[in-house]
Formats: sequence, structure tokens, C-alpha cells
Amino acid sequence: MITRSYALRRVLPAAAALVVVLGAALALLPNGTGNGADIAACRAAENTVERLKPLAKGDVAAITFPRPSLPPAAEFQGPSGEPLTLESFKGRTVLVNLWATWCLPCREEMPALNTLQEELGGPEFEVVAINVDTRQLDKPRQWLAEHKIDDLTYYADPSGRLLQVLQKSGHLVGLPTSFILDPNACEVALLKGPADWSGQDALAFTRAALGRS
Repeated sequence: MITRSYALRRVLPAAAALVVVLGAALALLPNGTGNGADIAACRAAENTVERLKPLAKGDVAAITFPRPSLPPAAEFQGPSGEPLTLESFKGRTVLVNLWATWCLPCREEMPALNTLQEELGGPEFEVVAINVDTRQLDKPRQWLAEHKIDDLTYYADPSGRLLQVLQKSGHLVGLPTSFILDPNACEVALLKGPADWSGQDALAFTRAALGRS
């Protein structure tokens, strides 16, 4: 006759092994995205994350720090309609921002993003503001021109494909959403919601992302 204690001794080691296996698998999926290869490729970005954490305060206090990994792959359009992906910006640090003309916090945030690009934009850094309007596709450019948002290059996702991919990956639950990619296209910071990107806190945070004091 098999006693209850004997049965438990047989079951518990197997259950413990299963927990270890599941834990290892989940560790490779930060926030439901990425894989082991992505994380290994972005291991050096962990130093950047540690440098940035103390600077997430004030206007940028809501920034979070997912485990560094490559962003989801999905195409959007460049200023001439050419296909791009987020990895197209490898070699420079970028602040990716998703916005729409129907989103009031997005519109309020755009002048600050324009100022950030004016202050820090160049060969090492760009604000990549991607419009996600899927109707009245002339409206976003017109709105930017009317409000003198003229330092940002125009990027767009009129098909909504990038938006859907970022929703599935957990990056995006609403607009605006911003995240920073390092020169290896590894994500080092994520902000769900608006911020004053032209303020001193945001400027200090962005300079630190660039390795500047």
C-alpha cells in the first residue's frame, strides 16, 4: 500500500523541477516580449539602465525599466513613405513616441518633443515620433505645420501594424507611449503616458541615455 507521505515524496521533486523549467522560460520573456537571443544581445544595455534609474524623477518619474531586449519587429513609414523598422535606427539613441491627432495628451506633448529634438537632436540622437492616425492621413502633417512642430521628422503608421504589435507586446495600452532605444536598438526605458520632455528632468534623463553628464 502506497502511503500519502510516500506519494508526496515522489511528486514534489517532479513539481519542483517543473517550476524551475517554467521559471527559466519566463525569465526569457520580459513583459511578455523578446527571447533569449534578444536579451543576450542587449546584456550590455543593463549598465545603461542602472545609470538611468536614479534619474527617473520629477516629470519623468513614471518611466519604467523592462529588461533590455530588442523591440518587436514591425514596419512603419519614413518621411517619403519608405518602409522602416525600429532597428533601422541602429547606431544612434532614439526616443520613440507613438502619437495621434485625436489624442489630446499627445498633442499637448508634441511641442516638448520638438524642443527635445531641437536641443539634443543630431547624429547621436533623434526623437522618432510616429503618428498612428489611420484616417484623414493628411491631417497629422497639417497639424504639425499649424503648430510649428518643425524639428521632428515625420514618421507614420497608417496601417496600424506597428501599433498592434506594440499592443500585443505590452508596450502600449494607450497613447502617448514613449520608449528609448540605445545604439544597438535595445530598449532601455519605457513611459506609458505623457511627459514634459523639454523639462530639466527629461533633458537630464536623455543626456544620461546618451552617456553625457
